[in-house]
Amino acid sequence: MKTFQASEAIQRLPDQYFAKLEKSILALKDKGHDVINLAQGSPDQPTPKHIIESLQEAAEEPRYHKYSPFQGFRFLKEAAADYYKHHYNVDLDPDEEVCVLFGGKGGLVEVSECMLDQGDVALVPDPGYPDYWSGVALANAQMEMMPLRAEHQFLPRYDEISKEAKEKAKLLFINYPNNPTGAIANRAFFEETVDFANNYDICVVHDFAYGALSFDGKRHESFLEVPGAKETGIEIYTLSKTYNMAGWRVGFAVGNRSIIRMLNNIQDHMYVSLFGAVQKAAADALTGPQDNVDELIAMYQNRRDVLMKKAHEIGWEGEAPKGSFFAWFPCPNGMTSDAFASKLLEEAHVAVAPGRGFGEYGEGYVRLGLVNDEKTIEEALDRIAKLNVFQ
Repeated sequence: MKTFQASEAIQRLPDQYFAKLEKSILALKDKGHDVINLAQGSPDQPTPKHIIESLQEAAEEPRYHKYSPFQGFRFLKEAAADYYKHHYNVDLDPDEEVCVLFGGKGGLVEVSECMLDQGDVALVPDPGYPDYWSGVALANAQMEMMPLRAEHQFLPRYDEISKEAKEKAKLLFINYPNNPTGAIANRAFFEETVDFANNYDICVVHDFAYGALSFDGKRHESFLEVPGAKETGIEIYTLSKTYNMAGWRVGFAVGNRSIIRMLNNIQDHMYVSLFGAVQKAAADALTGPQDNVDELIAMYQNRRDVLMKKAHEIGWEGEAPKGSFFAWFPCPNGMTSDAFASKLLEEAHVAVAPGRGFGEYGEGYVRLGLVNDEKTIEEALDRIAKLNVFQ
């Protein structure tokens, strides 16, 4: 069979770090082992019933069987604007400041293709979501990594970025509540970010995937709540986590009009928008009852508390996440994240995500997901305790 050469853009894409871990998990399962997977980041709960019913009803409507409008139905953009007004008191123009996305991931890759040329710089958190890297690679641009350290509450320090990188940067990615660390940001940090971006003419992209998932009764702020933020950049929101709609692939970008136009333009060339029935259900999710979201937050907080209590009992000291559905734990006794994750998988049949897969500054940590029930989390920690690695 003839093998064709991939384009330079495809060859620049980073390797999928976690593909090897997935293969190892499947190999153990194929041998009959019971593997508890704490490495995954996909919600384990079903989509709320009223959203499913909305999809079912909408699927019966013939108008949704035709091509959707290129830039999405206006009712979904209005629903996104209404959601931001109700939850964050942010005013958005549905026609100019909202872009319908095929999930948040797509927008996070597309924005680099819209904004960056060869030699341009994107400021990227380390550790951070690896798909930020993918868009930068496709654009043939460069990344300047911003270390996220525990002593700085896993917030980047803009004063540590070199003068050259600041002046060449066109994009800045931030993400709070944070994947993988579970950290959150406050108003002061967002204000600092707006000032920094304005000083260097940088577009901010705030990945707000876990915006609804903050604990201990605290509400996480939207970046766009800060004066000047909407002029400075965009926020990308997904329904995947808030409404357990990961497989539905629906989200939206909101904010700066010029960036929204760019995103709409690139998607005009790639897609003919989402299936209309999915858009209708997404709109109903955003504007309908939010009781399920409150219940979801309570569930994840309870799982977090069970995890932290059990971890403390076995001598594994880590900080409780303040948001998202991830916990960020240090590796014991100077072990590398790969070595520790391999030991847990091979000897305890517990899968965790090695921190190195999220960047250089993820080394020395592993990420645990809260997407298993409390009993399964306790069982995983009991298995880990038997390895006596925290002595």
